[in-house]
Amino acid sequence: MRYAIFSDIHSNLEALQSVLAAYERERIDKYLCIGDIVGYAANPKECIKIIKDKKIITVAGNHDWAAAEKFNIEYFNPYAKAAVLWTKDNIDEHDTDYLNNLDLIYTEDDFCLAHGTLFNPGDFDYIYDISDARDSFKIMDASVCFVGHTHISGNFIKDGNEITYNRNNVVKIEPQKQYIVNVGSVGQPRDRDNRACFCIFDTKDKAVEIKRTDYNIRAAQKKIINAGLPLFLSERLESGQ
Repeated sequence: MRYAIFSDIHSNLEALQSVLAAYERERIDKYLCIGDIVGYAANPKECIKIIKDKKIITVAGNHDWAAAEKFNIEYFNPYAKAAVLWTKDNIDEHDTDYLNNLDLIYTEDDFCLAHGTLFNPGDFDYIYDISDARDSFKIMDASVCFVGHTHISGNFIKDGNEITYNRNNVVKIEPQKQYIVNVGSVGQPRDRDNRACFCIFDTKDKAVEIKRTDYNIRAAQKKIINAGLPLFLSERLESGQ
């Protein structure tokens, strides 16, 4: 099986369309999304519609639940809070119901998905370093857990009691080891590479690959500005941070 696994679209229609076009060249068998369909950019309805129309299995992100009033926006910075409030006013009841009903964790075969962590997933904590990863590894049954949330791709690898981290774009899945793979962000990368980021998991080759694709950043920026969203949300797309 070849899985398309991606995260953090954040209402960026141009980035999502570019990623899906890239996937069409990759012989994908199944599509999976690790949450935050909405937030920050100006096309929440359109992005939700694509995910629903393609029947893409999706877990909840903090912005998804916040837009459905299921997660407290007091935890958000001012830019994120403004985007959530705008998003709530620009999606309909069906969109809200869809976001409200997203589960926190999805498991299939020997891998799983969680937006932030497996440990208390409803708190939407971040896995930035080995110490953060350790709590999720402690309760992890699968060989691989795919996450997003930080908008920075990377790999935590547990071999016995040792946990290491790398940012390799290709990781071979080895027996007796466990992996937490952050697939980066489609719609708002924060690793100084402004291209949309996405992942392919090939279970036959036992390999995870992170890929990038260009998209029309100018169009996405213009929509953010025209929507009256914070200017910073437009500017950061170009800088990739």
